Amino acid sequence: MNAGKMVFSQLMEFIPAHEFQRCVVRHGGHYKMQSFTCWTQFLAMAFAQLTYRESLRDIEACLHAIPQRLYHMGIRGRVARSTLADANENRDWRIFEEFGQVLIRQARDLYAGESLGLELDHAAYALDATTIDLCLSLFPWARFRRHKGAVKLHTLLDLRGSIPCFVHITDGKTGDVTALDEVPLEPGAFYIMDRAYIDFLRLHTLTQSLAFFVVRGKRNHDYSRRHSRPVDRTTGLRSDQSILLRGPKSSRLYPEPLRRVTFFDEESHKRFILLTNNFTLPALTIAQLYKSRWTIELFFKWIKQNLRIKAFYGTSENAVKTQVWVAITTYVLVAIVKKRLDIGLSLQTMLQIISMSIFEKVPIHELLSENHHVNAESTSCNPLLPFNL
Repeated sequence: MNAGKMVFSQLMEFIPAHEFQRCVVRHGGHYKMQSFTCWTQFLAMAFAQLTYRESLRDIEACLHAIPQRLYHMGIRGRVARSTLADANENRDWRIFEEFGQVLIRQARDLYAGESLGLELDHAAYALDATTIDLCLSLFPWARFRRHKGAVKLHTLLDLRGSIPCFVHITDGKTGDVTALDEVPLEPGAFYIMDRAYIDFLRLHTLTQSLAFFVVRGKRNHDYSRRHSRPVDRTTGLRSDQSILLRGPKSSRLYPEPLRRVTFFDEESHKRFILLTNNFTLPALTIAQLYKSRWTIELFFKWIKQNLRIKAFYGTSENAVKTQVWVAITTYVLVAIVKKRLDIGLSLQTMLQIISMSIFEKVPIHELLSENHHVNAESTSCNPLLPFNL
C-alpha cells in the first residue's frame, strides 16, 4: 500500500471502479449532471459515513476546510450541499444498490470459509426487519401511523461473516413477512426467522424451492403429533416431534409434515417452540441455529450506532434509499478490508480509527494493526474534526 496516499484514498482502492461505472451507465447516472459525477457523489457520501457527518452543511464545511486534499481523495471540484442534495434527490438510488450488491458478492466469497460454530455444510441466513422512525411531515411518503412516519429495512444476513446479502427498503406499514416474496431462495440453504414470518403459504414455497427454514412457532398452533424422538434434556431440549398441522387453513396452506422442536434457554429463561422442514439435523443443532439469529439483531444495533441511517441528508424516497445503500456499501467495504488485510480488530474499532485518521498518510494495514492504536475502543465516535489541518 502506498504510504504517500491518504487513508481515505487507500480505502477506496478496494472498490472496483469499473463495476461502479457499469452501474452508473446502466441507470443513466450522468444524465444532466455530468459536472458532478456519480463517483464524486459516492465519495462525498462515503466520507460522511466514515466520519459521522450530521448534515449536508456538515459535509460541505468539512470538505471545504481541506480544498488542497480533495483532488487526492478523487473528488474533482467543489462539493456544494445544494449540488449533493440535488444528486441524492434525482440520481437513481438503484446505482448504489446494484454496486452494493457487487461488494456484497465479494465479501461473501471472502467470508465463505468462516465457521458458524455448527456442523453445517450449507449456507445459513437470518431474516428480519428493523424500523427507522421518521417525521411524517418531512417524509410524507413513508407512512407508518397516523402521525408518524418510518421506513423499514428488511435484511437477509449471511451468518458467515455477518454480511447483508439482501436489503429491501419499504415504508413502515409493510409487514415483515412480505419480504419472503422478494428474498432470493437458495436450494439447500437455511433461513432462520422469528414469529413475524409465520405464513404457511410462504413457508411452503420455501419447501418447494428445496430450501430449509427454522422459524419460531406459536403456542396456539393446532397440530397432531405423528412421531416423537428422544431428547437429552440436559442440553435444554424438551421435545422433538414430527407433526401435521390440523387447522382448516394452515393444513391447506402447508399440507406436509413439519418438525417441532421445543427448547428451554437457560440464559433468558425462555421456552422456544421451533418449526422446521429439516428432519435430518440433530434437534440441538436446530435450536443452536435459531439462537444464531440474534446475530441480525446485533447487526441492526451496530449499523444504527455506527452508520448514518437514522438522520437523513434528504427527505425524498430516492435520497433516503441512496443514503441507506451507501451506508451498507461502506459497512461491506470495511468488512472486505478487514478480511483482505487480515485485521484482528472489530469493525467498530476499525471505523473509529479510520474516522480519526481519514487524511493521514500512513499505510492502512499499519494504521489498523492492533499495536498501532492506543485505547481506540474509548475514542469518541463523533469527533469535531476527523483530521489535522
